[in-house]
Amino acid sequence: MLCLSTHAQRGVRIAYIDTEYILENVPEYQEATTQLNAKADKWKNEVQAKLSTIEQRRKDLSNEKALLTNELINEREEDISFEEKEILDYQQKRFGPNGDLFIQKKQLMQPIQDQIFAAVQDLAASRKYDFIFDKSSDAVMLYSARQYDLSDQIIRSITRSAKRTQAASKAERKAAKEEELVPEINYEQEAREKALEERKQTRESAIEKARQEKLAAREAKVKEAEARRQKILDDREKVKQEKLAERNTITETAKGEEEAAKSETTKKGEEEGEVETKTRAQLIEENRQKKLAEREARKKELEERKRKILEDRQKAKDSIN
Repeated sequence: MLCLSTHAQRGVRIAYIDTEYILENVPEYQEATTQLNAKADKWKNEVQAKLSTIEQRRKDLSNEKALLTNELINEREEDISFEEKEILDYQQKRFGPNGDLFIQKKQLMQPIQDQIFAAVQDLAASRKYDFIFDKSSDAVMLYSARQYDLSDQIIRSITRSAKRTQAASKAERKAAKEEELVPEINYEQEAREKALEERKQTRESAIEKARQEKLAAREAKVKEAEARRQKILDDREKVKQEKLAERNTITETAKGEEEAAKSETTKKGEEEGEVETKTRAQLIEENRQKKLAEREARKKELEERKRKILEDRQKAKDSIN
């Protein structure tokens, strides 16, 4: 129970490595891989050259068929098929699932994998890790923090092991042996760093949230101002249309009244012309005076309407501003 309680208080310690990254930084593996790739290229060139030769022989046979007997044609076709089969067997031997390339690559990988496994075991035991995953394996790691990556430490461990193995003198072997394999871990410092990282993430989340809220509020203000502006434009357009309609109505009314006045004047003139009790000159003068009075009255009426229209227009303009 005490062990379980201690483990629970300490928490589960997890880390990971990247085998591909480690192999890329191991000089011995890179050198051997280069040699193996050169050998594979040589095998590919050999196969390609032989296949080209067979293809040329097929073309030659096709061109010479008219000059050969059926027996010779069959014999040469059998020879070509036999050589082609040999080349395909050679290609399978070199590049097949159990071919030389696969076997040599496996032989090349095995020592490095053993070293990586041994270094991981030592590191897990010394630093008390509960789990160490391989990022380059089939396991899906959606996110991995760089601080939990032990790949560089595994590379240093393999390099130190190589130094101890290749050390020529006694002094070099002693120095390599005394070299610190894994640095000491300050668990309190690690806990503080973890707490600082969590606080940093919380602070960054709060800052991002506040920024998003400000952006949302700014966007809402912009939309509100745009709505107010559009409403003002709509109101102005409405007032403008109302004024145009009113102006058209007044103009049509004035025209109708003027025509009615003209018609009435003409009628009165005709009626007065029929009166024979007055002299012709008197009738003409009275008719002229009436026309002048009516024209003056219409003029005053039109002036009054014009003044009223201007006052209404000025009031509407003042209300808009």
